[in-house]
Amino acid sequence: MKKDYLLFLLFSPYLFAQTPGSESAIIDLNATIPYQGVEDTTPLLGSGQYKIYYDNIDGVLDKPIFFVDGFDPNDSRDIPSMYNLLNYGNPVMNLGDLIRDQGYDLVVLNYEAIYLSPTDGTTPILGGADYIQRNAFTLIELINTINNLKVGSEENVVIGPSMGGLISRYALRYMEQNTMDHETRLHISFDAPHRGANVPIGIQYLFNYMVNGDPGITEAEPLVSGLLNSAAVKQMLIDHYLGHVDGSGVIQDNSTHTPKGAPNFRNDFQNELDAMGFPQNVRNVAITNGSGNGQMTGSPGLELINHTFDTGPVPFPPFGNINTRAIMSVHFTPEANQNIEVTNFIGQGFLFGAWFDAFTFNANAQSTSTSDGLDSAPGGQFDMFSFDDGSNPLISEFVDNLNSQYFNFIPTLSGLAISNEPNWYSNPNTNDSPFANTYIPSNNEPHVTLTQGNVAFALAEIFEETLSITVETTTVFKLQQNPVRHELVLLSNHNFDKSIISIFDMTGKKVFEMSTSISNRTHIPLNLDSGLYLLNVQTSNNFVYKTKLIVK
Repeated sequence: MKKDYLLFLLFSPYLFAQTPGSESAIIDLNATIPYQGVEDTTPLLGSGQYKIYYDNIDGVLDKPIFFVDGFDPNDSRDIPSMYNLLNYGNPVMNLGDLIRDQGYDLVVLNYEAIYLSPTDGTTPILGGADYIQRNAFTLIELINTINNLKVGSEENVVIGPSMGGLISRYALRYMEQNTMDHETRLHISFDAPHRGANVPIGIQYLFNYMVNGDPGITEAEPLVSGLLNSAAVKQMLIDHYLGHVDGSGVIQDNSTHTPKGAPNFRNDFQNELDAMGFPQNVRNVAITNGSGNGQMTGSPGLELINHTFDTGPVPFPPFGNINTRAIMSVHFTPEANQNIEVTNFIGQGFLFGAWFDAFTFNANAQSTSTSDGLDSAPGGQFDMFSFDDGSNPLISEFVDNLNSQYFNFIPTLSGLAISNEPNWYSNPNTNDSPFANTYIPSNNEPHVTLTQGNVAFALAEIFEETLSITVETTTVFKLQQNPVRHELVLLSNHNFDKSIISIFDMTGKKVFEMSTSISNRTHIPLNLDSGLYLLNVQTSNNFVYKTKLIVK
């Protein structure tokens, strides 16, 4: 009996093995911790869907990497689409494929657009735009589920892009505070709004007025209800129109024009997040898509749009139908301490040979004394062309007449959780960031864009233990630094007259080779694209040294 038990322990991993490179079905997952949001009448359980992409080595679920969905009110990113978001580079490579080739299993968590809470089966929840806390409780359920399924003792890696970075931060810290073992060694925050996110307040005022004000343009309603009035957006936006309007929900109350979050949402959430802090028993690292050297997106006060829209004939009793038009202008928020008009809307009708104003709307915004307006600050950029899916001519015309494709969505300082700097345009001091390591590009990039550089950073963190190795006790090779840029410096305690140094990319293609003598310090010039490579050193006596190499 004892012999049989030992055999079972020895071979049990293979009982749970899948075909290498295989995928599980999409599996529904219900949280077991309820959350009561500001607008909920009772605590409600959340839900999600997940899929396991097994590694390409042995098919055993033993090295999980979690990939957590962010803000997605319409579930435009289903699980296969999320996997495709891991594509990068030219020729195209995929981060998911790379980590699976190294024996890691990718677990993708998605939140549906709308579902009925498991609590009562009747209350609808907007999953991809729901309260961050409730989505975090769903992630906790997934972490516990995978920990119970996985083989061995390998600790997890959790990757949280955008709002997923807040969800995963909250979940891991909540587990620590409530004596739940998350078995996680590394948390990668990817352009997440740790100090909040930004959507130009001028755009917010405009679309809210178009839907809820005099024009009543229902075609723009999804932008208001989904993009602006969801629980998650009200928790994250630093400046929200609801912080500035009167009881009509449309007209400014003039209490303040400086940035103010949605009442009962923004400050409460940020205070809770700050009080919790970051996970303590993991290595926290951050990638931002925002510039680290002060590059702006446009300029403060930039005229984003000034366009006249033909809104067609409308009934105008007793004169029958008359032609109408809408004149819209929007500006970015201004320079520090300035107050300017950021939204102007004039609805006009044509009668008796002239245009007359049927209704008008305008709104102002003021920047603080410590910083120019958020809209043009360094940060991960929102692509406004994405508003246009081709289904709405009005939105298409709006997008076609924009003077800037992008606005600052996730300020660089927010992505790095730097909280002691009130000027959003300041170059980040990473000593002020709580993260153990950070990746900051020189230029602003579209939000959650994968690049050769940030992928190399992520892989270096995931594969950290194997970036350099010691071989034997009498012969040691070591890289002076890793990552490298234009030069590799190889350290050795032995001299070798003839050695072959080869470098391969992650597809196995040899991209560099040279024959050289190796001494105590050998300088090797490089001209390689940013990315992860495999370094192979073979000496004349057939000693071989291999390690992963990161090129910035």
